[in-house]
Amino acid sequence: MVAGMTQSHPRISKAVIPAAGLGTRFLPATKATPKEMLPVVDKPAIQYVVEEAVSAGLDDVLMVTGRNKRPLEDHFDRNYELESALEKKGDTERLAKVQESSDLAMIHYVRQGDPRGLGHAVLCAAPHVGDEPFAVLLGDDLIDPRDPLLQRMIEVQEQYGGSVIALMEVAPEQIHLYGCAAVDTTEDGDVVRVSGLVEKPDPADAPSHYAVIGRYVLDPHVFGILRRTEPGRGGEIQLTDALQQLAADEKIGGPVHGVVFKGRRYDTGDRGDYLRAIVRLACEREDLGPDFRTWLRSYVAEEMQGR
Repeated sequence: MVAGMTQSHPRISKAVIPAAGLGTRFLPATKATPKEMLPVVDKPAIQYVVEEAVSAGLDDVLMVTGRNKRPLEDHFDRNYELESALEKKGDTERLAKVQESSDLAMIHYVRQGDPRGLGHAVLCAAPHVGDEPFAVLLGDDLIDPRDPLLQRMIEVQEQYGGSVIALMEVAPEQIHLYGCAAVDTTEDGDVVRVSGLVEKPDPADAPSHYAVIGRYVLDPHVFGILRRTEPGRGGEIQLTDALQQLAADEKIGGPVHGVVFKGRRYDTGDRGDYLRAIVRLACEREDLGPDFRTWLRSYVAEEMQGR
């Protein structure tokens, strides 16, 4: 425990999932279907994210949505006609899968009327979150449930207060794709103190190889900063800019720490990575893995011979 800290931090119970993006990288599939509903094996990507929040003890979930996102609400709602049909057929296995998504958590929705960036999407959650710390989970990053990143981040926030971001070490040539953190070590091997943040820096200017990935535990003071934050890179209100202010002056809302994640992460925000995520998850499934891995080995062998 850091000197001067108390045990007065309120327990985190709310998760915010920004889901208002247009998914242009997946057109034409996302012309009428939200990118969050694209299947990863046999579940939409958004369900993996909600399950992660729930497994970390966050049963109050707010989705920040936009136009054409109604399928998200439908997926987490009851479908009585489908459930009735499955029940009449005696298909209890599929019935349980259908009901699972509607029983996961208390899910609320708010619309981001004007898509003005991640910072603006988080700001839309202010009335629901109120004056307590909360988690933000981005749907493009799927974290393997065997590697409980969010739980660890909550533990660090309860210990130090302030805000906590998730970091992964990436190759220097990839750092321009991410927000990048300047860090100092702490006594905890997987925890660093964040002293600065830069959004998508040139590799030559990057302060480290630590990239910010899509998990945050934020102090509510971030809302006040976001309200005053001018549009930055891309003409959008960047969450990174607000976190930079918190890191620069901890009197505003406590320090900013980072949890260095070395576990399994599936990036579904890029078409190639999306396909790789499906293959990896399918290979690890008990019901699909054995046959799928056999086919995959055969396919790869045939491709290598044909070169």
